[in-house]
Amino acid sequence: MTAPDPAPRLYPTAARLDLTETLHGVSVADPYRWLEDAGDPVTEAWSSAQDELFTSFASSWPGRERVSARLTELLSGGVVGVPVWRGERRFFVRRTGEQEHGVLHVSDTPDAEPRVLLDPITLDPGGLTTLDAWQPNREGTLLAYQVSEGGTEESVLRVLDVVTGEVVDGPIDRARYSPVSWLPGQDAFFYVRRLPPEGLPEDEKQYHRRVWLHRLGTDPESDVQVFGDGHDPRTYFGVGLSRDGRWLVVSAAVGTAPRNDVWLADLRDSSPESPPFVPVAVGLDAQVGAHVGRDGRLYVFTDLDAPRGRLCVTSPATPGREHWVDLIPHDATAVLEDYAVLDGPQLETPLLMAGWTRHAVSEISVHRASDGSRLDGDRGSVTLPGLGSVGGLVGRPEGGHEVWFSYTDHVTPPHVYRLDGRTGEVSLYSSPPGTVSVPDVVTRQVSYESLDGTTVRMFVTARADLLADDGSPLAPMPTVLYGYGGFGVPMTPGYSATILAWTEAGGAYAVANLRGGSEEGEEWHRAGMLGNKQNVFDDFHCAAEYLVASGWTTSDRLAISGGSNGGLLVGAAVTQRPELFTAVVCSAPLLDMVRYERFGLGATWNVEYGSAEVAEEFGWLYAYSPYHRTVSGTAYPAVLFTIFDGDSRVDPLHARKLAAALQHATSAPVDAAPILVRREKDVGHGARALSRTVALSTDTMTFMAARTGLPFSPLPTPSS
Repeated sequence: MTAPDPAPRLYPTAARLDLTETLHGVSVADPYRWLEDAGDPVTEAWSSAQDELFTSFASSWPGRERVSARLTELLSGGVVGVPVWRGERRFFVRRTGEQEHGVLHVSDTPDAEPRVLLDPITLDPGGLTTLDAWQPNREGTLLAYQVSEGGTEESVLRVLDVVTGEVVDGPIDRARYSPVSWLPGQDAFFYVRRLPPEGLPEDEKQYHRRVWLHRLGTDPESDVQVFGDGHDPRTYFGVGLSRDGRWLVVSAAVGTAPRNDVWLADLRDSSPESPPFVPVAVGLDAQVGAHVGRDGRLYVFTDLDAPRGRLCVTSPATPGREHWVDLIPHDATAVLEDYAVLDGPQLETPLLMAGWTRHAVSEISVHRASDGSRLDGDRGSVTLPGLGSVGGLVGRPEGGHEVWFSYTDHVTPPHVYRLDGRTGEVSLYSSPPGTVSVPDVVTRQVSYESLDGTTVRMFVTARADLLADDGSPLAPMPTVLYGYGGFGVPMTPGYSATILAWTEAGGAYAVANLRGGSEEGEEWHRAGMLGNKQNVFDDFHCAAEYLVASGWTTSDRLAISGGSNGGLLVGAAVTQRPELFTAVVCSAPLLDMVRYERFGLGATWNVEYGSAEVAEEFGWLYAYSPYHRTVSGTAYPAVLFTIFDGDSRVDPLHARKLAAALQHATSAPVDAAPILVRREKDVGHGARALSRTVALSTDTMTFMAARTGLPFSPLPTPSS
């Protein structure tokens, strides 16, 4: 007697409100507004039912043990960070393959064995505490550090003694996104802290930052405010001091705007409590970074009149833009990303190292610091290990002839290299603590045309034996297309356990360099923001069409993935072009673009997206808002939303609302193309323990594999 077929699964019931609002003359429906309130018992019941539905599917996706084991292996090498020097003492982060979080180490002399200075697991064996930032003082004797505790994203600032490891100051709360800059003398620093929440409107308690001076051993509530009154409540501030402690630089940017203001104060004849600020760049539509070097010059790093960046110098006595002189001028083909000055006595002449990306691939050039001229011949370029990404050019604060940087590519975990300015020699300085066996894969950078004819580039990775001699695919493969396309964030080559595990199993993995990023400079960013946001979605759709037309995959074997702003990207893709994809992973997404400013840090992003309060900008947002673009009777692809209850940046309500809308609208049966929500508690938008990373990636990868047909075989059964 055959067993009856199991009953088809059903989506949890979600009431549709007859709720509409008229905004700028447009009637806007919002049937699932009740899902905005996570604390409502009805919302929690709906979420719990979604948890059960997800579990019922996830347990049946094949290869889960294999994927988890392979991801763990590929991450077993661990990580090692670029050293930060204070005299002979160096600080760096290191994580072995078995550790949940990176651990901050210190070596007291160049030859001394490193010792653990700060381990998040020691602070919290449960793994819910993350190390957000750290900054040694100038003497290397004290360390200011920030941690988020209990799965939140609220940094608390403390100071510990580097020799004894004892906490000697703090806690200072409300220090999220706070830079720290120490004064010489070990006992005071400038930092950024929010105003007390008492008396502030509920939706502004995450804002209202100010620059403060804190002296060790004093009550933080008595700290002196030195800058910040009169600015937009959403302003983020930066602070930095010159090596000698004389020159204080403060920067201010409203939200995530691609522009900022900069001021300079001379502390030589004034009190640190009342710096005499003068403008360096105020009111310019440009990004500006400034610092006074050891040579006494004011260095200005900017994209003003230079969308791919330039480096200028002037005297601190004449900091205004009319006095800026190009040291490294704008390059029309490469983006200036970073620089470092080498001016130790070991060098015949001070040198300037410049980090670039050319179509998202890193380069380093070498120049004379005096006038910016490039060294002749081979000395003018640094030979890197491959076509990859360089992170951070870090020298010694007191000067020297060395610079350290990290390097990674698609098959190489980040390693740290040392460049000797005397000889131009590059040598491996430190490697991840473990070894990793990576598959034989090939990455190609391809180009395609977007809808308006713009050339867009994309990295595509696949196993070498699945490619022809010219690098083209021998046959269509299960493929993942990933993108971000916003906030000037570039998608550059880097080691990814997810990409390697996917391609090792026989798939292809594509990462598109969409407009909205900075792969081609600030113009590329602005071509994908505000009223140009549809360009990003068009670039992504055309990437999918290219992958199909070029034989990499087919629509029924193509999955797309994106998180945060990339979650908005794939949310727009599934509602605009559902026929292009068979599966979608949408992580921590923005999806209700009419109301996004009201939640999380949304109000800081209207400089990137626009504001629904402005009629023209509302038109942009409403036109692509995924939540408002669902159409009943559409056969939507399978979608997996991943959300995090501790996310204070992008509220999970976005995913709840679109999940309910898609579950209502789709004509595809639940078992054929499920719309699922994976909810995770006690974790936020960003950093997480290694085991949680593996668990999340296992779920998303096996979901996509089950939809695209990628064969993740099960682990072999041990023989008896």
